Amino acid sequence: MRTPPMGWMSWERFHCNIDCENDPKNCISENLFRGMADRLAEDGWKEMGYDHVMIDDCWSSMLRDKDGRLQPDPQRFPGGIAKLARYLHNRGLKLGIYGDLGTHTCGGYPGTTLDKIETDAQMFASWGVDFLKLDGCYSNEEEQQKGYPLMSKALNATGRPIGYSCSWPAYRGGLLPSVNYTLLGEICNLWRNYDDIQDSWDSVQEITDWFFDNQEILQPGRWNDPDMPVYMDQSRSQMALWAIMAAPLIMSNNLRTLSNHGLYTKFTVYSPFLCLYVTLFFLQKRSHIEVYWRPLSQSASALVFLSRRQDMPYHYHTSLAKLNYTAGSYKAYDVFTGKTLSGLSATTEFTVSIDPSGVVMWYVYPRIQRSTTTISGFTLPLKHQHGYITVD
Repeated sequence: MRTPPMGWMSWERFHCNIDCENDPKNCISENLFRGMADRLAEDGWKEMGYDHVMIDDCWSSMLRDKDGRLQPDPQRFPGGIAKLARYLHNRGLKLGIYGDLGTHTCGGYPGTTLDKIETDAQMFASWGVDFLKLDGCYSNEEEQQKGYPLMSKALNATGRPIGYSCSWPAYRGGLLPSVNYTLLGEICNLWRNYDDIQDSWDSVQEITDWFFDNQEILQPGRWNDPDMPVYMDQSRSQMALWAIMAAPLIMSNNLRTLSNHGLYTKFTVYSPFLCLYVTLFFLQKRSHIEVYWRPLSQSASALVFLSRRQDMPYHYHTSLAKLNYTAGSYKAYDVFTGKTLSGLSATTEFTVSIDPSGVVMWYVYPRIQRSTTTISGFTLPLKHQHGYITVD
């Protein structure tokens, strides 16, 4: 998983709605996931990289079958998971599924106890599943310490490539020394570090603050997951922050009624370039405006200007030199307006207008590509290898 996964997940928008009699369009069922797969495939999302459809909690029967294996709810998934996986694969998509390393899932469905890890891994592989999110409800620290590495080994033993998302750090507080990020990097593709996101700007800000306050201890070059992008008035702000963190972009919304998916996709063509294996930098905070910077491929970079103000649009005056850019000539592409600002020198003064709780995101690139980059005052050589930029 060389880049953060992108796609759609059911949880934040649809939670554990199993009332298919009274709410057939929105209940957790194969029809919901088929419908969202159709939207990804037909509305241009897949071409932008959103290629995963993730089933979250409440998909299974309340009991395992006679052989002790997980099984989908027969009324809500009459075709079974394997048939649903084939439906997605025929559309060039991947299927993700949810499990829990405990006696029960968070929603009260059968969990994957230590003695069931190999059984469940083999079952997921036989169904054609491409991704597993393993939660940690109803498990203790000792079980998590054993179970998350065991599931990694069991998934690899199936012979099927299956992305592996571990919720382990979120259950241990996300911080050292309770969390061993070196071990996580060896056994998981990505992991949840913090609490579940809620459908509110306050929740987004709380999560953002935690990640930026603690980024020095997080594993660079691995996919720390701040949870799902949700659809709200500040969607641009959330997506810009998630992208500059190189976070997985697994949306949770109703794709059938989303009025302007440009809020999500307009800039995500650049998301693969955000995978440079270095740390994100917080540059400035002034007048409740925060500026974030991340180096990208081919000597380019991303700039995010975030307003924490609530009163009115704010005109932020600065220059690239004041944001630690070296001398040279640059262009800046505004990700959301589609406009390009040309002829920028490092010392050119410019003004960015940012709405309350809004964001401006720039893709900045030199007119002549350089073979070095400057990070926190250090000039470092860049090497191009397999589509990535590495810093010696």
